[in-house]
Amino acid sequence: MTLFSGLEHLVTYDEPMAARTWMRLGGPAQYFVRPQTLEDLTEVVHRCRDNDVRMYVLGEGANLLVNDAGVRGAVIHMGQGAFTDVVTEGTCLRACSGADMSKIVLNCVRKGLSGMECLTGIPGSVGGCVRMNAGGAFGDIGSIVETVHVMNEDGDVFTRHRNDLAFAYRSTNITAKFILGAEFELTEDDPQRVLKMVKRIWIHKKNTQPLGSGTAGCIFKNPRGLSAGALIDRAGMKGRRVGGAYVSDKHANFIIVERDAKASDVMELINMVRETVHRTHEVYLELEIEVW
Repeated sequence: MTLFSGLEHLVTYDEPMAARTWMRLGGPAQYFVRPQTLEDLTEVVHRCRDNDVRMYVLGEGANLLVNDAGVRGAVIHMGQGAFTDVVTEGTCLRACSGADMSKIVLNCVRKGLSGMECLTGIPGSVGGCVRMNAGGAFGDIGSIVETVHVMNEDGDVFTRHRNDLAFAYRSTNITAKFILGAEFELTEDDPQRVLKMVKRIWIHKKNTQPLGSGTAGCIFKNPRGLSAGALIDRAGMKGRRVGGAYVSDKHANFIIVERDAKASDVMELINMVRETVHRTHEVYLELEIEVW
């Protein structure tokens, strides 16, 4: 009996990860698993736990850099089946972890529901956005979260409620391996007013960030009271290149990836930027993206 006997319809082997991330980089995943239901996920988690197989959780791969050598273990993709469900009841929106955040934002505009506008232009899935408290200058997702459903590495499912959750800058106190879904409390509003705010945020981001390029969004977190992009810019790193990767001229906290780039180019450039900023400003930049 093999690790995933009976689950062959959910598993592929040596799956290229480059096609699964916004940076379009990375070697193959040893096991690539696409659970369709909670029961599928529970079975996969139990098998990985019992066989000491490391588990990685993948949403849309929007803030992820995968090593050129790939990933040893099971990459569990939460982007299909029941994990993409979204239901709206009044001002309560329930979304599973694999639901696409950009589609949710547009759906809220149509329904005249306010609260999700701060996620405009931020790629990713619900699970990833909740995990990192995604947002920006216009607000963070944590402000509208009421409950989060999670699963640990033993396959146990829990619900975390608002009074038990702590959201901070690009972080939460959720330690469970899997975010299964969340419930958000929104506010009724005029659809045209919600649309106006979404357009305002989109225009701001389009004018200040290299949207649509091969990038994973902001590479570094902003140090307290400072802007990572401004620090990188003042350190003279805009346009700095390693191989097929370079620091954006539009926003210095973005790294643009060209077709011939490797993950190693990006990592070398990240380390170069870090070292230069530390030497110039005595500030150590912390990664916002996740590196596998």
